[in-house]
Amino acid sequence: MPSVTPYYADWSASGLTGVWVAANTREAIYAAFRRKETFGTSGPRIRVRAWAGGDLGNLDLDGRGRAGRLYDRAVPMGGELTASDAPVEMFAEASRDPRSAWLQRLQVVKGWVEDGESREKVFDAACSDGLSVDPETHRCPDNGARVDLNTCAEDFERGAAELSAHWIDPEFDPLQRAFYYVRVLENPTCRWSTWDALRAGVEPMPGTEPVIQDRAWTSPIWYDPAP
Repeated sequence: MPSVTPYYADWSASGLTGVWVAANTREAIYAAFRRKETFGTSGPRIRVRAWAGGDLGNLDLDGRGRAGRLYDRAVPMGGELTASDAPVEMFAEASRDPRSAWLQRLQVVKGWVEDGESREKVFDAACSDGLSVDPETHRCPDNGARVDLNTCAEDFERGAAELSAHWIDPEFDPLQRAFYYVRVLENPTCRWSTWDALRAGVEPMPGTEPVIQDRAWTSPIWYDPAP
């Protein structure tokens, strides 16, 4: 009988949930959950956040006070955007877990319903190592980061400690209801099953991916074209 790869064969081992708050208090944390200003990770303590709005290009997106300016002019993750003729613009930023791999790319995932079918499309928004997003495919080139499967040594010569991007939806339809969320990917690292095999001195479990790209993702921002 042919072997069947389990559906969980490329999963990570655990995950974390985070919230963005103004103060580390029970009340502030509860309020953040209520407004859905949250993010998740596949395990590492990556931090990521995003805002969406219009005409963000005229906003100072550098230096101190950037988050405050974005809160004044844009909707944070978990929020809703109302109808607009201007394309949806997003600003996103992420920073790596100091004890984990470097970051490889920052992405925007867009979802909508078309002809009764759910659709999703991934747009790379920022690339590490000075690479640029291809304007045709909307994807970053491979930064070449690899893992030594004999030792699980990671590649610390490639990647970024922080990534940020100002992104404008190139396929915006003002009449199309949609959602947007931000995702950030690390360089490849050994999957937990590969680490276990290395420690035990045996071959990795058959049918499982030897490496994984851990990641973090934000709550979505919804665009509603209804007046």
